[in-house]
Amino acid sequence: MKKEEVAAWFTGRLPQDWAAGPIDVTGDRDELIVTIPLSEPVLGDDSTDDARATARQARISGFREDTREKRMRIANEAEHRFGRKVSWAALCGDDEVLFTHLAAPAMTRLRLNERKVLDTLVEAGVARSRADALAWCVRLVGQHESDWLAELRDALGKVREVRQDGPAA
Repeated sequence: MKKEEVAAWFTGRLPQDWAAGPIDVTGDRDELIVTIPLSEPVLGDDSTDDARATARQARISGFREDTREKRMRIANEAEHRFGRKVSWAALCGDDEVLFTHLAAPAMTRLRLNERKVLDTLVEAGVARSRADALAWCVRLVGQHESDWLAELRDALGKVREVRQDGPAA
């Protein structure tokens, strides 16, 4: 199922008053993350940046608690329909909070020099385990190579489209 169809299903299924704009659905083969934009709290013009940040965090926290039961029911429906776990996030202004989400295991085989990198990170206290060190490395690459990764994802999306439009076997 295409991303647009999944997003359309969630848009149609969610209560209309939850989102202050279009929702965003991202994911992989294991998980879907539904990000719901919330309206920003209205504060006076003389409010500080800290006050605005506190108000946004309170808005997100309140949304999370107030919608928990219904979000879980919708997630159960979606998990049956799409065969993937559903996680939730809320966006308020520049603040985004990802609620409980999946941490999927990824097996890999590493050579001695690669294991030494992970062990150095563990010994230095950067990570608690090799698994944490590997996750740290992946996050670091994601941060520093985000533009390149975005181009790569776009190219893969185009390849998928061409395959879908091609002749049936």
